[in-house]
Amino acid sequence: MVLLGIDPGLASTGWGVVRREGARYASLGYGCLRTPAGEELGLRLLTIHNTVTALIREHRPEVLVMEHLYQLRDGSVGLSVGQAVGVVRLAAVQVGLPIAEYSPTHVKLTLVGNGQADKHQVEYMVQRLLNLPQPPRPDHAADALALCITHVHSGLSRAAAPGQTSAGAGAGDRIAAALAADEARRREHLKETAEEPS
Repeated sequence: MVLLGIDPGLASTGWGVVRREGARYASLGYGCLRTPAGEELGLRLLTIHNTVTALIREHRPEVLVMEHLYQLRDGSVGLSVGQAVGVVRLAAVQVGLPIAEYSPTHVKLTLVGNGQADKHQVEYMVQRLLNLPQPPRPDHAADALALCITHVHSGLSRAAAPGQTSAGAGAGDRIAAALAADEARRREHLKETAEEPS
C-alpha cells in the first residue's frame, strides 16, 4: 500500500510518500514545496496543484492523507491555507483518489501516545518507524509522513475483527478515549475563556 501525505499551506506545503509492507513502513520520498510570497496568488496555487498531481502520477498512491483543517471561532478558516487545501483536494478528486483527514491531536496520539506532544517527539517517531538516518526536515515534510503512518495505523485498528484483542485494536481504543478526553478539556478551556471578564 502506498500513501501520499500532504501538510497543506500556501507558503509551504509538506509532502511525504510511505509504502506499507505488512507491519513495516518505508519512505519513498519527502520534501516541502515553497511558493514565493511576491508571486501572484493564482500562480502559487497552480504550482501546488501541479506538484501534487505530479506526485500522484509518479507514486500512484491508494489514498491521499491530509491534516484536518480546523475552523476558527467565527466559523472561518485561514484563507490562504483553505485555498491550498482546495487545490490539493482538486488534484486528488481529478484522478479519483480517496482523501483521508486527521487532526494534529490524532497524529500525535497515534505516533507518540500524547496528544500534546511537541514536533520533535513526532519527528523522532517518524524517523524510527521509517528507519530514516535522521529526523525528516523540514517539519512540514515530517508532518506529511506522520499523516501517512497515522492512516495506516487507524486503518489497521478499524480492520480488527470484533472481539479481537490485538495490540492495534487496543491502541485504537486508547486513542479514541484520549481524543475524547482532549476534546472535553478543549471545551472546558473555551468555556472558561468565555467566562473571563474582558
